[in-house]
Amino acid sequence: MERISWNEYFLAQSHLLALRSTCTRLTVGATIVRDKRIIAGGYNGSIAGGDHCIDKGCYVIDNHCVRTIHAEMNALLQCAKFGVPTSGSDIYVTHFPCLQCCKAIIQAGIKTVYYAEDYKNHPYALELFSTANVHVEQVNSSHSINWNNQEKTDFVTLLLSELEKNGVKKETLSQLTETANALFRE
Repeated sequence: MERISWNEYFLAQSHLLALRSTCTRLTVGATIVRDKRIIAGGYNGSIAGGDHCIDKGCYVIDNHCVRTIHAEMNALLQCAKFGVPTSGSDIYVTHFPCLQCCKAIIQAGIKTVYYAEDYKNHPYALELFSTANVHVEQVNSSHSINWNNQEKTDFVTLLLSELEKNGVKKETLSQLTETANALFRE
């Protein structure tokens, strides 16, 4: 059995954190690592005790949800809250950081940003990272971890609906629906 790389391991942790996200527009997770040890993690969500997007909807201003604190900021703030230094650490993020998070990452002394997916990669963020000597690297995993079951559920639901419209026997449709429900049951 081939072991996953450290980068894949820490990014998997970030993907796991993203599953706690309360924003309905994009789920993001971030893991801060020093000396191959996780020192903090965060996901995008509302302030403690505040309204969540999943409950009240996103609060969008200038095409950006302002209800949430970004995953990177939550991870950095966790370090600040508990007195954990971030200088010289690495951060693993499910998506390329926004411009504001980029600046916070630099100011926190993070030395490397590893990310899984491009997401509105701002050219100025790349320029700032370069100026601050922060290494940025996209990590492509050779291992498949599937976190997005909603797309699959929606697709199977659509297929079942089309089968029903096209006259598939109710007994067959019932069996297929039962199998689909079992596959996607949490």
